[in-house]
Amino acid sequence: MTIRLYYTDPYLTSFSATVVEAADSGRRVYLDQTAFYPTSGGQPNDLGTLGGVAVVDVQDETDRVAHLLAAPLAGAKVLGAVDWLRRFDHMQQHTGQHLLSAVLADLFGHATVSVHFGAEASTLDLETGSLTVEQARQAELRANAVITEDRPVTVGFEDAATATGLRKASGRTGSLRIVTIADLDRSACGGTHVRATGEIGALLIRKVERVKQLVRLEFLCGARAIRRARADFDLLSGVAAGSSAAIEEVPAIVDGLRDQLKSAQAMKRGLAEQLNRYRAAELVSAASPGSDGVRRILEQPAGATVEDLRGLAQAVTTHPRVLFGGIVAQPATLLIASSVDAGLDAAAMLREVLGKLGGRGGGTTRMAQGGVPSLEGLPEALRALGFG
Repeated sequence: MTIRLYYTDPYLTSFSATVVEAADSGRRVYLDQTAFYPTSGGQPNDLGTLGGVAVVDVQDETDRVAHLLAAPLAGAKVLGAVDWLRRFDHMQQHTGQHLLSAVLADLFGHATVSVHFGAEASTLDLETGSLTVEQARQAELRANAVITEDRPVTVGFEDAATATGLRKASGRTGSLRIVTIADLDRSACGGTHVRATGEIGALLIRKVERVKQLVRLEFLCGARAIRRARADFDLLSGVAAGSSAAIEEVPAIVDGLRDQLKSAQAMKRGLAEQLNRYRAAELVSAASPGSDGVRRILEQPAGATVEDLRGLAQAVTTHPRVLFGGIVAQPATLLIASSVDAGLDAAAMLREVLGKLGGRGGGTTRMAQGGVPSLEGLPEALRALGFG
């Protein structure tokens, strides 16, 4: 069994220990005691060194802790050094999560059902179908108020059978490690935490979204919150400077640009439709009817997209007795469209071509499209359908 020093002193960053077992050519090491926190309860593992060798992972194996090293470890006695910046960052995020979960439960009765601590941001899932922006702001303000109060955060051990007042009931038996934020929260937890809420530094909620039947909050604490707030401010400052405006004017500028973009897109669609009508008239006029009285038009415009071809096909097939074939190079795509009175089935013709080329697609009697592995062999297949 490994003695877990971080349980009683999360601020301990250096320690001595004895190697009790080594595996994987000395790269997987078990100690009699350790200050390295293993990945557990959603909190990432610590990093650092053992005997000067980099610790690349720390894993919880129930009654003992495995240290995965970058190279074999020499000697039975070792000195361990925990990466303090990483450890303290995790302490801030984890205590901040306890604080935020407690505030959300206290203000709105929303229970936290799961937590994820990421490298850049952390999330918690709430057992509720909705959380308004205003409620998120209330929770953020309340959490930061508790941070400024610098309430003590203490750790103790109690028997699971007699422990009371826990925010979330524990299914474990025996001794429980309980983390308490004074006058706010009691939670069973094996993670590392700060001594007082003031050390959380700050708490920032950045996102609220619906995930299945739950609400997910993205949050950051401490230095992460400061870095993210600075990055957000710099981004807004850049947008404002590029528009020769104040930051406060950015929302109005964005709204104006959005309206301009919608107008430009509508104008572009109108011009494209007008161009397609002119182009369709030219193509139909230049095409001679076949023996069945149907004009067949095959187009492969350079740089065209499938949407471009669909617009042209719709314009062409407004003319009587026309069959249109269109090819897009990237990705290799075939489109077939027929006018109402042509008496031809576009989907059936597409299936015939694709059947020879190993492609897939579908559509209606009026218009169908599909992808082909390559354009090689496509012209010959189309000629069999009467396209010149």
